[in-house]
Amino acid sequence: MSAIRNLMPGYSSGFKWFVAGKARTLKARTPSKAESAIRDIKAIVPTANVIFLQLDLASLKSVKEASDTFLASSNRLDLLINNAGIMAQPDSLTADGYEVQFGTNHMGHALLTKLLLPMLHKTSQQPGSDVRVVTLTSEGHKWTPKGGIDFPTTTTTMAEYSTFTRYGQSKAANIIFASELARRYPGITSVSCHPGVINTNLSSSYRSKSRMGGAVLKMVAALIGKSLLEGTKSQLWCATGKGVVSGRLYYPIGVVHCGRGFPDDKALAKKLWDWTEEELAKKGYP
Repeated sequence: MSAIRNLMPGYSSGFKWFVAGKARTLKARTPSKAESAIRDIKAIVPTANVIFLQLDLASLKSVKEASDTFLASSNRLDLLINNAGIMAQPDSLTADGYEVQFGTNHMGHALLTKLLLPMLHKTSQQPGSDVRVVTLTSEGHKWTPKGGIDFPTTTTTMAEYSTFTRYGQSKAANIIFASELARRYPGITSVSCHPGVINTNLSSSYRSKSRMGGAVLKMVAALIGKSLLEGTKSQLWCATGKGVVSGRLYYPIGVVHCGRGFPDDKALAKKLWDWTEEELAKKGYP
């Protein structure tokens, strides 16, 4: 058990499920949040081996630096949970020139996964291994533009679209990318996961700028929102449960969902994968 190594971006705003004896790497953008999460974890499991690694998914440079640091200090990786994300942001671009939600939620995770794939694959060749990549998506994938991904818009602010459509496109990309990863790397279990409606600060930016919209979101969260603890169960099942089928989209808890057909759209998945590879190569990450 002590050899198992797990990595999770965005952990500080998520959950505390560390098991004593397993080495975990917590990736977060804000050190203070990560440190707070680590204190909470150690209060529950004092022997938990938790390491903080700073990462900003909106910056491909930051992703590369964090990955290099992790790879230099680890010899295996059993579980990658692509948990971090942003929602309902004003129209803007990342430093690398992508619509900010697409750039963070898809491009950042895509590069992180790409850079860690050699180690994930190597670990999957070890006896008794069960390597998994769990990518968090959302019910909001249904808000994506017609056709799933409007590729020309991904390098614009998409100002003509609502913030929720922009978010939906990034979440659709998470589902599509996870399914293609499963096809290309059959030795790794890759799934996407909708955690449910969770009471977090994910949409705080939108709520602060739209009084009416914020009130609606707050009301919805109060009516059907789950606690952080409850909201972790879906991805925990995907990460550790039996019967998880690679390439699928799971809703809480362990329920296969069609996701507008995205998990089975091989043509769109190949197009997104190839497009993403080309974009990353242009940015210096071939």
